[in-house]
Amino acid sequence: MIQPPPAKLKRTRVLFVCVGNSCRSPIAEAIARHSASDVIEATSAGISPLGRIADLTRKILLEKGVNASGLESKGVREASAIAPDLLINMTGIPGRTIFPDMPVEDWNVEDPYGEDLATYRRICEDIEGRIEELAERLRQKARAERQSS
Repeated sequence: MIQPPPAKLKRTRVLFVCVGNSCRSPIAEAIARHSASDVIEATSAGISPLGRIADLTRKILLEKGVNASGLESKGVREASAIAPDLLINMTGIPGRTIFPDMPVEDWNVEDPYGEDLATYRRICEDIEGRIEELAERLRQKARAERQSS
């Protein structure tokens, strides 16, 4: 018997923010698009964008088989046009102080900029684990909302 496709879950618009939008937030954006696109519509930005994605950011994503095409360093104002449902703050500054009117979750993630490839790998693993946990929370929330409606 042919089964109908599973019902689509509601996607949450997530804006990942770090300082330069060159390392941490683009890594998070790419990983979320790769492994959690069923529940996360991801973009990223920086509070002081560097204007380019670090070469080691692209290299570490390529090593993991994650598509880095389309990543670009941009500012929060430009990226917030998507009207995010959730902002993931990796700046090291408490999110409520710089994003007082947005739903914010602070992630304490070390900045790998200027460090070696081993540091990028470690930080990428940290971000990947956090994305997996976030995606699971969002999946559970979407399922609960679907069942209650």
